[in-house]
Amino acid sequence: MSFSDLHQHLTNSVSRSKSAPLPAWISTRMDTHFIDRMGTLWGGDHLLHGRTPGPDALHLSSNDYLCLLGEAPLVQAQARALLDEQPELLMSSVFRHGDTPQQRVERKLAALMQAEDGLIAQSGWAANVGLVQCIAGPGVPVYIDTNGHASLWEGISAAGATAVPVRHNDFGHAARQIERNGPGVIMVDSVYSTTGSVAPIRDFVEVAERSGSVLVVDESHALGTHGPSGGGLVPELGLSERVHFRTASLAKAFAGRAGFVTCSTAFKDFFAVEARPAIFSSGLLRHEIAWFDAATDFIAAADDRRADLHAITRHTRTAIAELGYNISDGSEQIIGLEAGTEPQVMVLRDALQRRGIFGAVFCSPATPKNRALMRLTLHAKLAASDIDRLISVLAEIRDEVRLAEWSSTRRAHRVPRNTQPASRGKDEQQH
Repeated sequence: MSFSDLHQHLTNSVSRSKSAPLPAWISTRMDTHFIDRMGTLWGGDHLLHGRTPGPDALHLSSNDYLCLLGEAPLVQAQARALLDEQPELLMSSVFRHGDTPQQRVERKLAALMQAEDGLIAQSGWAANVGLVQCIAGPGVPVYIDTNGHASLWEGISAAGATAVPVRHNDFGHAARQIERNGPGVIMVDSVYSTTGSVAPIRDFVEVAERSGSVLVVDESHALGTHGPSGGGLVPELGLSERVHFRTASLAKAFAGRAGFVTCSTAFKDFFAVEARPAIFSSGLLRHEIAWFDAATDFIAAADDRRADLHAITRHTRTAIAELGYNISDGSEQIIGLEAGTEPQVMVLRDALQRRGIFGAVFCSPATPKNRALMRLTLHAKLAASDIDRLISVLAEIRDEVRLAEWSSTRRAHRVPRNTQPASRGKDEQQH
């Protein structure tokens, strides 16, 4: 059978095949999505998709903040590993020990983050879920910022622990919750993924120390982009020895597919046999480890790109705010344009995409209901002309998207400017 005949045979087989019928409880849930949400609320469109970008599209949806994808030294390091004909074993990391390439990269990443040791997980999701499984359990209160990443909430559920929500960036509320419920685990993001707001980490450290609680800081959106050599906000603030655990997705500034947890060497061995994502998932392959090895060196020397990213962020945020968009919830390279309801953010999405601007729509469950937004993600290689184009489009569409009716706009008008807290250090910012 020729290749074309085989392809046609497989195509015909797929077209003739039918899935087993689903029971009512699954069909009902699917109907809620396809009929109620997608058909009625979204008008038959897919809110997260929209148009197909053209060749001149301005993409503001990638988490590759420092533009590592395509960097020749990193690609070559990965290619050499792929072409290496030495035998390779595919197994869970729990079985790997000794001075392996993965162990060496873990030590290099830990050094970058000014930590005693660390471990690579299969993803940022696996890192967070696995860590919470290891440090929480039934009867343990976990004080989690209401904007904390979904993987942290999932970890609480997997651990059977008790989630105690804390108002966003409100360390005083955290302290009061701990007084009521007792010491436990406090979990925050250093930079939050929907608006780019920064946690008051120093204040949370002090709450943890006074109450005898454990502090976990997710550095996913600060690792590589902030701190000395890109080590994150915790070392930038000199808090590396006072934060118990840090986690990070390596699918952001590191442009790969893995996660990381900083910890003691003793805890690292405990995690390997206690965290279910670690036990029941295969470890990284040689070419993936080679990427992170090269990426760590590249990021450590990327001060110029970090400086460019921060300069672009300051300029872009200032210009957007001057147009009347309320983006005061954040300060970093992630900008959230909060339209409100899902139909409202669809109007914004369409207005931007018609003019060649492509961000990422965030809606429930990634945001609270009726606080849907378009996330614009900045990167270090945006040209001045790209920023000018974005600002020009945002100025042009204000009436079209009914900016005055947005929930974020109304919220800004309810709070007089002279009641806002004075500008303070990055570790003390509240949004």
